[in-house]
Amino acid sequence: MDLGARKQALEAQARREAAAAQAKAGGAPPPTATVIDVTDQTFTAEVIERSMRVPVILDLWATWCEPCKQLSPVLEKLAAEAGGRWVLAKVDVDANPQISQALRVQSIPTVLAIFQGQAVTGFQGAIPEAQVRQWLGQLMEALAQYLGPVGEQTAEAGDGPPADPDLLAAERAVEEGDLDAAEAAYERLLARAPGNADAKIGLAGVGLLKRTQGLDQAQVLSAAADAPDDIELQLQAADLEMLAGSVESAFNRLIGLVRRTAGDDRDRVRTHLIGLFDTLPTADPAVAKARRSLANALF
Repeated sequence: MDLGARKQALEAQARREAAAAQAKAGGAPPPTATVIDVTDQTFTAEVIERSMRVPVILDLWATWCEPCKQLSPVLEKLAAEAGGRWVLAKVDVDANPQISQALRVQSIPTVLAIFQGQAVTGFQGAIPEAQVRQWLGQLMEALAQYLGPVGEQTAEAGDGPPADPDLLAAERAVEEGDLDAAEAAYERLLARAPGNADAKIGLAGVGLLKRTQGLDQAQVLSAAADAPDDIELQLQAADLEMLAGSVESAFNRLIGLVRRTAGDDRDRVRTHLIGLFDTLPTADPAVAKARRSLANALF
């Protein structure tokens, strides 16, 4: 994304460093900007490069947007309270179309958290201050291991970007047994990043856990063996086999059922099987083998 010449970015960075050095020489600490206006030309320096040191919260707004007028003051207030632990970067999307196009902004207000050059979470629309505070709290908790006491990136944090807060929230909810909360967190992440593989696998896994709650594995498998054409029992048996790690058994069970069914019943089984595929990485050998077998069964 080229939202300003590299030369301009480096010059801007040099000016900031020079100002900081001058302030330090004079015995005064450099001022910490908590709210900045960002343009197409300054985005690289003020957002991408700055986010290598401290989280940057992007507020994408426009003068005609009434919800923006409600949300922006809340963000500015919270930025002042944060005291430099994160920086609010305001972008007028009408005046700076390259930024909104590059970020694929579909509606405003849109708020994105940028850290280490990547958007890690965000939301759309004007939400109450309490919800903004909660969102920021979850964000900073997720980034805590990467940040020092005043928001500077720690040397021990590692080279990779932090995990998405919604992903962390989902995993924590699964550990606590709150499957509804986990499902909601995965869905929020997928709404922002439809191609996120971790969220797809996680959401499919939560669905599997929810479907098998209360089922007795021995009882279901025994009943399924006695009723090979009972679709509901076969789907339950396949779910329980997946949960137990018998992946190929689960896949083969449903592929065999696809061969024995037709019409809506066949489509139901096929859809369920594809849902089980989603619980594993797409490159998993068992998935690749089962997809080939499914294709042969269908055609």
